[in-house]
Amino acid sequence: MPTTRLLLLRHAEVEESFQHLFGGRVDMNLSPRGHEQAAALAAHLKPVPLAAIYASPMKRVQQTLAPLLGNGTPRPVVLPGLREMDFGDWTGKSWHDIAAHHQLSSSQWLEQLARGAVANAESEPALRERVEPCWRQIVRDHPGETVAVACHGGIVRMLLAIALDLPLGRFGSFEVEYASVTVVEARSDRNILKSLNYTPWQNGK
Repeated sequence: MPTTRLLLLRHAEVEESFQHLFGGRVDMNLSPRGHEQAAALAAHLKPVPLAAIYASPMKRVQQTLAPLLGNGTPRPVVLPGLREMDFGDWTGKSWHDIAAHHQLSSSQWLEQLARGAVANAESEPALRERVEPCWRQIVRDHPGETVAVACHGGIVRMLLAIALDLPLGRFGSFEVEYASVTVVEARSDRNILKSLNYTPWQNGK
């Protein structure tokens, strides 16, 4: 099967009251800076011949995509399975408070979630069950093409775990910044991580 090139996009910066929190299923808007990041991301992506765009239904993702749309850009296909992971009882709490209370390092938070240690949160099997069909659909439907997948930090990490056949908890130390681009090639024999966490709004490109 020809290689499918997937551009995994995280949404831009969210409104200030939700920054540095486990937002998860909270359907928040972008901040003014987030709209600027989205414009820079769109400028970076406009020359790319995208065969399709798949997207989370959440507002912060839809607002991130808005500057990219029009002038021949494919209309986003919304996949509910790409919505952000449910952080359960951590939802709305700050990373600092969670780290202090549970004595976690900066790379351990995802391990806690992945093994089901956070009350009412999605475990790794549950998250994989809804995200993996999205991955399979995109790769199956776009052999030899380049596709954008606009979603969330947790979902980018889950897609990488699926693509590289690694446990989700291993990706807690992978930085996935606002309005970043991570590139994965799905090949017939293996999947390859080509680039991680490129931020056009920081790099001026």
